[in-house]
Amino acid sequence: MSLATIFLSETVGTAMLLLLGAGVVANNILPKNKGNGTGFLMVNFGWGLAVFAGVLVSYKSGGHLNPAVTLGLVASGAKEFVPGIPVNAASIATYLSAELLGAFLGAVLAWLAYKKQFDEDAPAGFKLGVFSTGPEIRSPLWNVVTEVLGTFVLVFVVLAAGHWGDSSTHTPAGLGWLGALGVALLVVGIGASLGGPTGYAINPARDLGPRVAHAVLPIPNKGSSDWSYSWVPVAGPIIGGVLAGLLSGVLLPA
Repeated sequence: MSLATIFLSETVGTAMLLLLGAGVVANNILPKNKGNGTGFLMVNFGWGLAVFAGVLVSYKSGGHLNPAVTLGLVASGAKEFVPGIPVNAASIATYLSAELLGAFLGAVLAWLAYKKQFDEDAPAGFKLGVFSTGPEIRSPLWNVVTEVLGTFVLVFVVLAAGHWGDSSTHTPAGLGWLGALGVALLVVGIGASLGGPTGYAINPARDLGPRVAHAVLPIPNKGSSDWSYSWVPVAGPIIGGVLAGLLSGVLLPA
């Protein structure tokens, strides 16, 4: 296993995540769509299934798809990301850069799929909302708290799930692809329970990469990319992921 393979795997997986995740938002809120107005719960399920698909296709890198997961693993004291790939500065940089690039590319692909809908007259906020998150009540400190909590749940539960199986040897449960389904359902649950205030970015790359795509793509009447808020869905998930990793070292098996 090489870092080049890890980079490609994480890039493809995160691009798949964003293609399907941004796609369900576009289907729900942009005009002249079959799924227009189907509601937030449909968005939750769409993002959950996007995670499911992304994790499956990024098998070789372990399907992080999220800097908060990568940094949570580092904080947990993990020695390897996947067999043969030790946790060090080079591997961390490989994961983080691939996740950001993949998120950007996936957002571009979602734009291509919905190009004609983006060309229609729609509020600029709707067009930005396909790419990145925004708060219902703008209060940066409390928006960060929401993102910290949502990401903590994501990373801590994912780390905990890895320990289920034989309690005497701490062997993972060996669920194969069903493990990815578990993560998908977790994302649906986080969205349904904690997604209302901020749109639950819970992933710095998922928000930042597509926000860059929104800024550079030729979308008619797209308005601002809201860079003044962009730090919130980066800082909050990183804090939540690291806290989850640190606590996992105390509460979960070594």
